[in-house]
Amino acid sequence: MGKFAKWLGAGAGFTLGGPIGALIGFAVGSFIDGVSVEDLSQEQREYQKRRQSSGREYVKSGDFEISLLILASIVIKSDGKIDKRELDYVRKYFVNLYGVNRANNAFKLFKGIVKSKISTRQVCMQIRQYMPHASRLQLLHFLFGIAQADGTIAIEEENAIHQIAGYLYINDSDYTSIKAMFIKETESAYKILEITKDASDETVKKAYRKMVKKYHPDKLVGLGEEHVNVGKQKFQKVQEAYESIKNSRGF
Repeated sequence: MGKFAKWLGAGAGFTLGGPIGALIGFAVGSFIDGVSVEDLSQEQREYQKRRQSSGREYVKSGDFEISLLILASIVIKSDGKIDKRELDYVRKYFVNLYGVNRANNAFKLFKGIVKSKISTRQVCMQIRQYMPHASRLQLLHFLFGIAQADGTIAIEEENAIHQIAGYLYINDSDYTSIKAMFIKETESAYKILEITKDASDETVKKAYRKMVKKYHPDKLVGLGEEHVNVGKQKFQKVQEAYESIKNSRGF
């Protein structure tokens, strides 16, 4: 069995099955030299055995990684072109997160995925079935980062991310909060805290406490330390938004 298939099988759980598994199989069989669909099928069978023996699904860091790659490809292609700066952002993100060797494997898979036809609805349905809400919010944060990598977020990219958010059962308040972390407007600080500018001081404080709990990095512990560190970025944005409002109001 090829080293790539072993890496993929060791890191992934639920994403080896369903529509995502089929997509990975197509990408592997069509675009990655030295790896066969049979290799991947063997890893899928091993996963199914583990799942059946334990009576539960496995959600691993590799599942998050594969979900990132698939959703990133949807956003990157949404404006009708594949921008090198966006591809570089994905690669740099993975190198910083996982190291060069693992990032090379991930990007090898990504180059196959980005050439594939993807059903946004089907892959999102599979992701939301197994991935907790905090992890889905982290996916959305990453997608906005990709869209902004070329200096601006095109309307097609924003629409694609909004559609993904809907399929992932991320409500409009959460979507607007994360969007405001990347698209600066007059009331961005309030939007990050999911409140309006006319909110009372007490409401601002309550909103801050709520958002701290929602975006706390500890909610990503199950995905590995690397994702906890990235999750701190959202947490910091919440703190910055609260400090901005505090300073402007003088409380």
